[in-house]
Amino acid sequence: MSTSNSAQKIRGVTEFNTRPVLVVKDLQVHFPAPRGFFDSTTVIRAVDGVSFDIAEGETLGLVGESGCGKSTTARAILNLVPATAGEVWFQGKQIANLPSPAMLPFRREIQMIFQDPFASLNPRMTVFQIVTEPMKIFKLHDGRQERKLEVMRLLELVGLNPRLMNRYPHEFSGGQRQRIGIARALAVQPKLVVCDEPVSALDVSIQAQVINLLMELQQKLGLSYLFIAHDLAVVRHIATRVGVMYLGRIVELAESVALYDDPRHPYTQALLNAAPIPDPVAERQRKRVPLQGEPPSPDHLYPGCPFVERCPVAEPICGERPPQLEGSDHRVSCFQAKSEDA
Repeated sequence: MSTSNSAQKIRGVTEFNTRPVLVVKDLQVHFPAPRGFFDSTTVIRAVDGVSFDIAEGETLGLVGESGCGKSTTARAILNLVPATAGEVWFQGKQIANLPSPAMLPFRREIQMIFQDPFASLNPRMTVFQIVTEPMKIFKLHDGRQERKLEVMRLLELVGLNPRLMNRYPHEFSGGQRQRIGIARALAVQPKLVVCDEPVSALDVSIQAQVINLLMELQQKLGLSYLFIAHDLAVVRHIATRVGVMYLGRIVELAESVALYDDPRHPYTQALLNAAPIPDPVAERQRKRVPLQGEPPSPDHLYPGCPFVERCPVAEPICGERPPQLEGSDHRVSCFQAKSEDA
């Protein structure tokens, strides 16, 4: 799998190292789900063969409708849910389905920022206790005074007043709580941060502030991000490359600029068509083509393209499994896109 760095140059930040920090190969996560008392167990194919890589200092955006498998993919990478099949390589080491003792050292290297800043912080703990908890687990910064200095540094780094460290989460706004969550993730000096829709619960103005903070931290600390979202405008602002998921599969993966300028999969085109344009005149004049229907159930096996039932350009050949255009910087799993590129 190739990793390009031209998008980073376009965004005007430091060019990242092309060595992958994370490689995911054909990841599958299936859950058993009984149909009823007398019925046999069916299988929910939450993630059904996902492959991508993330280079050092890169941000990979993962987008799609709710229920497409984005968060399950992230949790499988973190070994919070078991992978049914596939491989997850972190810095050249296979970590998929590692037992807890063997996984512990990697948990310091891979941290997570959660979607809900209200539910992800313990309401009975102060900010100081929240941020120092991972330090204690990994035995970092001996002594309370040394940890206090580190907490002060981290709070300043995320834009919070260090004097607030003895307050409780309910005394902060949503954006401030998310900054606390970011400080907690950075407390163990990770290399990869999984951002699971970290701004979806925030106001639009606060979203921009948090996104800008994440980008600044990436430049200062050399972090790599897996950034999960359903807001294409947010992903466009922060991501180097973007993967579009549908029903447990990545249907398109390309550099951010290329994907937004030249979307090739019909599903990607439909998502971009639904996104609002920040120009009232252009927004009123453009013709919308709404995406029809609902995503099909993941408890069925779809041998062909999973988007075929909603696709406006589907043909009989789409009943077969579409190819992945491997070796290309713009990967598309679609017969129509393949014929256009040929």
